[in-house]
Amino acid sequence: MLIILELIKAIILGVVEGFTEFLPVSSTGHLILVNQFISFDKEFTLMFDIVIQLGAILAVVVFFWKRLWPSFTKDKNPDGIAVEDPRCQPRWHRDKKTLNIWYKTIIGVLPSIILGGLFGGIIEKNLFNPWVVAIALLIGGAIILIVERKKPQNKITSIADLSFKTAFFIGLIQCLSMIPGTSRSAVTIIGAIILGASRLVATEFSFFLAIPTMIAASAYSLLKYGRLINAQQFFVLAIGFAVSFIVALAVIKFLIGFVQKNNFKIFGWYRIILALIIIIYFLAI
Repeated sequence: MLIILELIKAIILGVVEGFTEFLPVSSTGHLILVNQFISFDKEFTLMFDIVIQLGAILAVVVFFWKRLWPSFTKDKNPDGIAVEDPRCQPRWHRDKKTLNIWYKTIIGVLPSIILGGLFGGIIEKNLFNPWVVAIALLIGGAIILIVERKKPQNKITSIADLSFKTAFFIGLIQCLSMIPGTSRSAVTIIGAIILGASRLVATEFSFFLAIPTMIAASAYSLLKYGRLINAQQFFVLAIGFAVSFIVALAVIKFLIGFVQKNNFKIFGWYRIILALIIIIYFLAI
């Protein structure tokens, strides 16, 4: 009976994570709130909440597989036909567009890895609570509405147009997401838009930044707590991971279509309303 209850918790938390990881509403904030009502023991909860995010990140890798995996092509003659001369050793060329994405992603993720390593433990200890989440949701929602009232510049219409300098600044902005409730996707998307990126480019680059960011966070969590989990907890973790992956894959597909036709105001209002509900609830109890 106990394992069934644990699996139900894992499924619920996996759905919450997969649904909120890439929407600008803060997956960490939502997990903290849900953990007020359903959670595991403290240490396993901390690891579970981080590792299931890796399931959502795996969804990014699967969805953007062709763009993220460097392809190799043979030399071609002027007619566009691959060189097949048996006397010649064919040369293969890396797909520069794909490598360019990874270079910019690595540049963008460096600030959060460095600052996360320095201050992650302090932030986790002191700021992971519903009040911080509520305030961050409220402020973030207001910022989204303010930014969306202005006409976007859209100077950057593709990842190729994104400079390394801009990628680094987006990475610096991403560091704000260490505050729970801020939302990693929200700060990177809105930050990129402020810096001149289109909504689609901002959203896609936010996806790409998530890959090394969450892999690093998950690896750190597994190294810290992984030796302490038993076989049952490992199974529960695997279920949460799988559910997060499936839900996130659907959300990514939805969001890519959504940003091409809509703005983010609905998420700004959602954040503000949720923040007010949290504040009222915790003042009442």
